[in-house]
Amino acid sequence: MFQASDYREGLGRRTFIKGISAAGLGLAVSRLTMGLASAAESQTPAPASSKRVKVGIVGVGGRGNDLLNILLSLSNNEVRAVCDIVPERAASAADKITKAGFPEPKLYMKGERDFERMCETEELDIVITATPVDWHVPVCVAAMKNGKHAATEVHATYLLDECWELVETAEKYKRQCAILENYCYFYNVLMVLKMVRSGLLGDLVHCESGYQHDVRYARFGSDGALLWRAKDMLTHNGNLYPTHAVGPVAQWMNINRGDRFDYLVSMSSKSSGMKVYAEQHFGKDHESTKHNYMQGDVNCTLIRTVNGLTITLYYDAQLPRPFDMIYRAQGTKGIYLGTLDKLYIEGKSRNDQWEPSSKYADQYEHPLWKELGKKATSYGHGGADYMMIYRLIDAIQKGGTVDMDVYDAASWSAISPLSEKSVANKSQAVDFPDFTRGKWKTNQPLGIVGA
Repeated sequence: MFQASDYREGLGRRTFIKGISAAGLGLAVSRLTMGLASAAESQTPAPASSKRVKVGIVGVGGRGNDLLNILLSLSNNEVRAVCDIVPERAASAADKITKAGFPEPKLYMKGERDFERMCETEELDIVITATPVDWHVPVCVAAMKNGKHAATEVHATYLLDECWELVETAEKYKRQCAILENYCYFYNVLMVLKMVRSGLLGDLVHCESGYQHDVRYARFGSDGALLWRAKDMLTHNGNLYPTHAVGPVAQWMNINRGDRFDYLVSMSSKSSGMKVYAEQHFGKDHESTKHNYMQGDVNCTLIRTVNGLTITLYYDAQLPRPFDMIYRAQGTKGIYLGTLDKLYIEGKSRNDQWEPSSKYADQYEHPLWKELGKKATSYGHGGADYMMIYRLIDAIQKGGTVDMDVYDAASWSAISPLSEKSVANKSQAVDFPDFTRGKWKTNQPLGIVGA
């Protein structure tokens, strides 16, 4: 069994990387990965209750099925309704639910908008969507309009208007809308969060991160036909998958809780990787080889916050490369680099020499990993998936605030359309909207919580 301590000795890191690779994109926090802050004024948590949280889930393919498995492992919820356009998948999910000892759920399988009927008719506390990205916002909006909280897989949307739609719907109906960013729960990410909150790195100045993962295999069917993720490459060119990279960084930097994204500039390389892959696997005459893909192979986006912090953000998913999220956090007293999983702390580390993070683990290992690590690592993404769902359901049951709220969903996802605009205009600076409408100035930073 993988333990949190194994990560510090190297086995954990290998297991963690393997888990991510097996999950592909991972379609896929307390309001910061693990901290809870007071809710924004416009959002009202459900009343605390000892009863099971009533869950509806939309989309039970690969990712949705992973989330369902975790829900069934927890005793504080009950999946009451399942919606999927493929009847066999919905029926399989229902069979899994009943075999786990829960009542048979109601199934919704009458077309791609049957989630609306589910949200209108079912008595649910929260609706979780694990659909392709184009359906994330419609499902969440339908849930909130019908009095349910909502949670969406990453990222929430490609469209700035839909970012605003999520915010305005959550505020109008006083429902919570969480973004399910599992990377915020990684062992090293949460340990760095505790380091930052404790002042070990001093005041943060700069962070670097990136979704750097060759996932071309997940964009083509066995016959070479483009899957929905690949079709995005035909019409977009920017950072199309920002939240895995920026989510942890945003939490370290107190984004929307004392600071906010101010503006960005973005640049993309030429596009070659998709064509090369298609030709190698399906032949030079295959339709997928002949497509003109807009998305550059490597996108680099620079973000500056209102308080003057900077972020270097990469999107690199179309060229051969090993997985690496980078996760660099640099402050006035020291630096953490996730690629090496090492730190340098001025006055503590030897001059110009990195130290292994294991040296600091006894003091800075996050409480959630201390308490839940053994069970969590039975599930995907090195245990981060379990932590994410555990925290979500716990918050809804207790009437608390979700770790990553609608303002996080909007500001993190907005990187996609804003970066596209910058790329299309020769890397001109593009301003971020203030989705909080000024609340970021008074929202409190996330705390450190246990299980």
